[in-house]
Amino acid sequence: SSGINAEWPLRPGSTRVYQLVCCYTSVMFLLVSLSCLLIIARSEIVYFREDFTDKELDATKWVYSEHPGTEYGKFELSAGQFYHDEAADTGLQTSTDARFYGISAALDEPIESTEGKNLVIQFSVKHEQKIDCGGGYVKIFPSSLDQKDLNGDAPYNIMFGPDICGPSARRVHVIFNYKGQNLLIKKEIRCKDDEMTHLYTLIVRSDNTYEVRIDNKKEQSGKLDEDWDFLEPKEISDPDASMPEDWDDNPFLDDPEDTKPEDWEQPETIPDPDATKPEDWDDDMDGEWEPPVIDNPDFKGEWSPKQIDNPAYQGEWEAPMIANPKYFEDDKLYLQKDIKYIGIDIWQVKSGSIFDNILITDDEDYARQVAKETFEVSAAGEKEKKDAHDEVDRKKREEERKAREAEETVEDDEEEEEEDFDEESAFEEDAEVEPPVKDEEAFVDPEELAETQSTEAKDEL
Repeated sequence: SSGINAEWPLRPGSTRVYQLVCCYTSVMFLLVSLSCLLIIARSEIVYFREDFTDKELDATKWVYSEHPGTEYGKFELSAGQFYHDEAADTGLQTSTDARFYGISAALDEPIESTEGKNLVIQFSVKHEQKIDCGGGYVKIFPSSLDQKDLNGDAPYNIMFGPDICGPSARRVHVIFNYKGQNLLIKKEIRCKDDEMTHLYTLIVRSDNTYEVRIDNKKEQSGKLDEDWDFLEPKEISDPDASMPEDWDDNPFLDDPEDTKPEDWEQPETIPDPDATKPEDWDDDMDGEWEPPVIDNPDFKGEWSPKQIDNPAYQGEWEAPMIANPKYFEDDKLYLQKDIKYIGIDIWQVKSGSIFDNILITDDEDYARQVAKETFEVSAAGEKEKKDAHDEVDRKKREEERKAREAEETVEDDEEEEEEDFDEESAFEEDAEVEPPVKDEEAFVDPEELAETQSTEAKDEL
C-alpha cells in the first residue's frame, strides 16, 4: 500500500508509467490475437443460403425446368395458412395438384471439393396440405446439369429429405451417387408426416461418418461404409469351386431296419358299399351296373421308411472364399467433388408443401445455430397459430353441423306436416263419396205396406 502511494500521482516519464503502458499494450495485443484466432476458427463456408425473404421469386436465380413431355407445376412464395412470422416463414410452395415440380438454383459458392471438410445440407419443409403421396426432398447437382432440362434422370450428387406415399412409405431418403450408382441408405429413417414445419439436416463428416437430424435433434448416425454399399466386399465365394463328389449334405437317411407293414398296400379307391342299383336300371339297355367308387379310407399312399440322423452328414457345402478382384479401398467415401446446383425435383399428388431455410455449409455448429435462430423460433410460434387455426376450424365445423341439424329438423317437421295434411284430405274425400245412410223411420217394408192397404179397403166396405 505504501509502495503504491509513494509514486502517486504518477509523473510523466516515470518508470511506473512506462511499466503500465507496456502492460496495457501487451494485454491489448493478446486480446486482438485471440480475437483473430477465434475469427479464423469460426470461418465457416456458406456455399448456399436461401430464406425466400424477397416478395417475389428471383427468376434469374431460381430456374424452372422445361424438360419436354412433363407437365410441371409452378411454385409460389407463401407462408401457408398458419405461421409465426409471415415474412420470415415465407417459402417456396407447390401450387397445383398432381404435378411434377422442377426448379434449381446455382450455389453462391460452388464446391470444387470437400476434401478435409464436412458437408452440411439443411432445409425445412411443411406439408400443411396433409400430404398423402409426394416428395419433400432436395438434390444437389454437379456443374453438368442443364437447369432447364432438370428431370428425374438427371445425375445428382446427393438426394436428401422426406418422401411420403401412403401410410407405410414415410421415410427420409439419403442417397449418394458413387461412381455412377445411386446408393440408398440401408437403415430406415421415419420422416415427420404432420402439418407442421420440420427441419431436415444431413451432416457428412470428413472422418467418413454421417448424421441425420430432424428438428435439430439427432435421428440417425453411423459410418458411411456400413450403412451404404459403397464398396465391394473384400472376399467373395469362389465362383469356380464345386462341391466334392463325396460330400454328404443330407442330414437324414432312410432307416435300414424299417420295413413296410403287411397291410400297407391298399387301393386308392373302392366301390361305394352303400350304393344300390337303381330300380329303373335296364342291364340290356344300360349295360351291367357297377357301383360308383369312393376314396378308400384305408389307403395310406406310397410307403417310405422313416428317417434317421445321418452319421456322415457334413453340413451345407459352401464354396471357399477368395479375394474379390473388384474390391478396392476408399478412405474418402465422404468426398464430394463438383457441386454447383441445388434443386427440387419431385412429384406431388396433393400440393401445398413449403420449402424454406435452405442452407449448405461446411460447419455443423453454424447450421445448428442457424436452426435455433430460424426454425426453432418459427416452430414455437407456428404451433400457437396452428392451435388457434384449428380452434377456428373446429368452431366453424360445429356451427355448420348445428346448422345442418337444424335444417334437417325443419325438413323433418315439414314432411310430418305434409303427411298429416295428406291423411286429413284423404279422410274428407272418403266422407264425401260415401253413400248416405237411410233413415230407419223412412224405410217401409213392402209386405207391411200391402197388408196395410188391404185392411184399409175392408174398412171402406
